[in-house]
Formats: sequence, C-alpha cells, structure tokens
Amino acid sequence: MLALVPQARSGKELLTARVEAKFAAGEQNYKAGHLEAARRDFDAAVDALLESGYDLSADPKLEALFEKIVDTTYGYELQAFRAGEGFNEVPAVPAPIEEVAEMTFPVDPRLKPKAEKSLESVSHDLPLTLNDTVLSFLNFFQTPRGRDIVETGLRRAGRYKETISRVLREEGMPQDLMYMAQAESAFQPQALSRKGARGLWQFMAWRANQYGLQHTWWIDERQDPEKSTRAAARHLRDLYGQFGDWYLAMAAYDCGPGNVQKGIERTGYADFWELHKRNVLPRETRNYVPIILALTLIAKDAAHYGIQVEPDQPLPYEAWKPGKPIDLRLVTDTIDTDLDTLRQLNPALLRMVTPNVPNFELRLPPGTAEKLTAGLADIPQEKWVSWRRHRVEAGDTLASIAKRYRVTMAAIAEVNKLDRKDPLEPGEKLIIPAAPPAELKSRLVRYRVRRGDTLLAIADRFSVEAEDLRRWNGLRSNHVYRGMVLRIYTPGGGPELRPARKRAGVSSKGRPKTAASAQAPKSASSSDPH
Repeated sequence: MLALVPQARSGKELLTARVEAKFAAGEQNYKAGHLEAARRDFDAAVDALLESGYDLSADPKLEALFEKIVDTTYGYELQAFRAGEGFNEVPAVPAPIEEVAEMTFPVDPRLKPKAEKSLESVSHDLPLTLNDTVLSFLNFFQTPRGRDIVETGLRRAGRYKETISRVLREEGMPQDLMYMAQAESAFQPQALSRKGARGLWQFMAWRANQYGLQHTWWIDERQDPEKSTRAAARHLRDLYGQFGDWYLAMAAYDCGPGNVQKGIERTGYADFWELHKRNVLPRETRNYVPIILALTLIAKDAAHYGIQVEPDQPLPYEAWKPGKPIDLRLVTDTIDTDLDTLRQLNPALLRMVTPNVPNFELRLPPGTAEKLTAGLADIPQEKWVSWRRHRVEAGDTLASIAKRYRVTMAAIAEVNKLDRKDPLEPGEKLIIPAAPPAELKSRLVRYRVRRGDTLLAIADRFSVEAEDLRRWNGLRSNHVYRGMVLRIYTPGGGPELRPARKRAGVSSKGRPKTAASAQAPKSASSSDPH
C-alpha cells in the first residue's frame, strides 16, 4: 500500500494562512477592548502581505485579502471613534441629521396657524415655505427628542454664528444659509456621518478637496469653522448658479448636482417640491430641505415655539505660529489653560501635536501668545513634542513628580537647575524632560495609489519628501501607477524625515489606506456630494 504524503502548501497559501491568523488575532483583541494590540496585529497582517514580494494587484485573491483587512479595520476604527476611543485621533461624533432625515412624522393641524403667524413676523433672505412636509418636521422638533436636537444646535450656534455670518457676508451669500449648518451638524465641528462626511457643513473628503480644504494626518480643515464655511458658501454659490433656485441648490448640496439634474430631466420640472412629490430624489434629500426650513423657522422665533436657549459665548482667539511641531499639553501647561479649551479653538487638529508646517497657526485664548512665547524660551524647539511643564502643588516632591511623568529625579533637577534636597514651592513651574510618547514615533502607513495621483501630490499629502517616498519604496523615478501600494512613514521620528516643501498648484486626493486609518471613497459618487 502506498503511503499518503500530505501535499505541500504553496507559498501563497502559507502567506494567506499567516495573514489571516494575524487578522483574526487583531479582531479578537479589538473585541476585547485592546485597541493598541489590535492595531499591531492589523499592521502585522498588512505588512506580511506588502513584504511578501508578491504583486498584490496581479493576484485577485491576495488583493481581495488586502482589501478585506483594510476595509474591515477601517470600520472597526470608526466604531472606536464613536465610542470615544480610537487610534490616537480625536474622536468624531455622529451627525444628528442622520437620525431625522430618513424618518417621517405626522402633522399637527394646530401647529399650522401658529407657524403662519410666526412666518409673517420674521425677516428672512431665503424663501421660507410652509407646507405639510415642513409642518411635520416642525411637529417633530416640538417632541422631547426633537427639542433636544434643536436646543443643542441653538446653544452651540453661539460659538460660531459671528464667524459664519461674517464669512457669508464676505462671500455675498444669504445669511439664512447658516441654518444649513444647524441641520447638517448642530454646529458640531467633529460631526461625522455614516458616509464619511465631516464638519459643520458635512463635506465629503473629495468635495472638500475641490474647494481647497486640506486633510492630512495632522489636520482636517473640514472641521475648521471658518474655512469650511467659506468652502460651503462657494459650493452653494456654484450650485445656485447652476440651478437658479435655492431649494434645488440645497438639494444638490445633499445628494449631488447630478441627481438633481437627472430628476429635472426625468420630470421636466425645475422645482424642488415637484421633484419631492414625484419621488425622484433620494428620501434623505426629500426630507433635507424641509428640515432646514423647519429649523430656520424655529431659530428665528424660538420663543414662539416654546424654546428658551442661552447661546454659548463666541470663541475669541489670537493666532500664534509655532514654526515647529508642539504638543498641545505643553501649550496648556505653559499658558495655564485646559486642553478642552484649546481643542475647542482648534477643532481641525486631529492629533495632540501640531503639524510640521512653518505657517501653521495655532489658535490660543486671547492674551496668551506672548506668555507662551516667553514660557517656551528655555525649552529647545526639538523638545516641544515631548517635554512638559508641571505646576507644583502642595505635597508634591521631586520623587512624586518624577514618578508621575516616568522620568528620573536627576533629569528634572538638572534641567531646572535644582538641588534635589531643596523643597519645592507650591505654584512654581518645573520643566519635565519627558521621553517622546509612543504616538509621536514614526508610523508606517500603506497607501494605494488612485487615479490622478502623482508622487509629488502624495508626498505633500503626508508632509514628507518625494525622495523619501522613492527610497522607502525602491522607486527609481517619480512614476507611480494606479493600484500600486506605497509604504509611507508619517512624520514624528523613525526614518529620516524633512518638512515637505509647499508646491504651488499641487493637490492630492484620498486618505491614507492603512489598517488603522480611515479609507477614502474609491470613487466620487453623485449621491455623496459634499
């Protein structure tokens, strides 16, 4: 009898088994709440594929495995963000309009005369229509849940209303457009939709890029109230120029001008309410315009609808250019403010460290820039991303402070010129020569080249040099092709990195595609317009 000899597994089969085992370990760690361990496993799985020597784009099975890992872990990361965690990035919050836009509500007949009376008494620079659809949303916003959404938005509006009003005025746009931001995000800069739209005005990444909003590893200008408002105003101006009607422009802002144009061609009506009646627009869009109109009516006459809200105070600031990366905690330690205040002033910042961009402006509480400059004078710039300041409190000792920051007493004493035997005075500030945190070390990102990408654009996107990209990926020229996967080390340490030069006229699309970073849409869909 012949002995049965197990058939040897091919190299690709062994690779697939190893990658899937790492990915499974990552999933297990994620579900157990061990995010950092999960990220290491996901990265190891992707690294194994990228370092295997196989051309992934030429092997459908390996490419499908790669895409599955990246797409799945991106979904995990979004869940972590919404749970208030995430992989070292400021967490996002759900966009409130998604809760309402897919629903329908009854009409309270008693509400119509009340709303008609209010409409007659308020001034407006956009047309305000009052029909059963608008009344149904007015009715919802009178319920406890609806009222909570309205009150949250009207309260937060106080922070940004002056800025939005000024930008709309500078762009020559109607002031009432600001209530679109109430509908889109309830004036929450970190609002994130299920489709990936982000910010006060819920821009998709590719649309934001068209209107000059930058998105890098360090910042996302969709979350910058002033810059995103200007982009939204210009986008709406273009849409109004195309359709000549504000309701159609709003609808196109939500579902894309292509969908609105198709609806017009299909029905022969260039009228939002006719398109609404004939169900030729997506359901969310059919509700989108009435929601804006209902919120506008309430915002203009809140007391009439029984809503009493004290708006938040505006967020005044003064701009300061660090010139070099700096940890936000060093800033707050030095100017005696809290991290939450600094984050409110700088919602576009995604990390705890400012980008390595010479002209980047950090927004500070008024009157603190001079204090910050003076306080940083005795800390070397290259230590701004790791060193801290500590205000001595009663009961503090050199030993307790050293233990808290995980440094030696000798290091603290040396940098502050202290005798280790001398008592500490409450209120005095000590420089803490802490080691760089793990999140600042260079991190490997895998990026799949998309149509229209160039090596220079990708280098600008990640704030690295093109020659570094070539060296990391063994490239002999600047030529890259669609589907190619590049290894990129994000700035902060590790491989030699230099600040990227600004290149006029170069823009880049897409996001880093990595097991622990968000993935760009693979194509610009007309149903995801902004």
